[in-house]
Amino acid sequence: QVQLVESGGGLVQAGGSLRLSCAAPETIFRFSVMGWYRQAPGKQRELVASITWRSLTNYADSVKGRFTISRVNAKNTVYLQMNNLKPEDSAVYYCNAKGGSLYDYWGQGTQVTVSS
Repeated sequence: QVQLVESGGGLVQAGGSLRLSCAAPETIFRFSVMGWYRQAPGKQRELVASITWRSLTNYADSVKGRFTISRVNAKNTVYLQMNNLKPEDSAVYYCNAKGGSLYDYWGQGTQVTVSS
């Protein structure tokens, strides 16, 4: 059973910042596209940002310029730095590790709540 261990969620006021972390097993981290997704109540899960082994990044339009995804390969960890948070960013954030068609692993989710 592959575990992705997330941390860093919480409650913050609008305009504030949070940093999410996700640690993955070394055996898959190197080969994975790592991503952060989020799901708000009543909405579908959506991609927030993703990053390849070579640190090529992709962002949802709604977070461009505010969120930054990064990875430290030596620590098998991916981060999501979230700045200038808005109430509409409130959601459960999930870490994801994709290995092409071979695997697709999810973390347990961490709650982010942004108060207005």
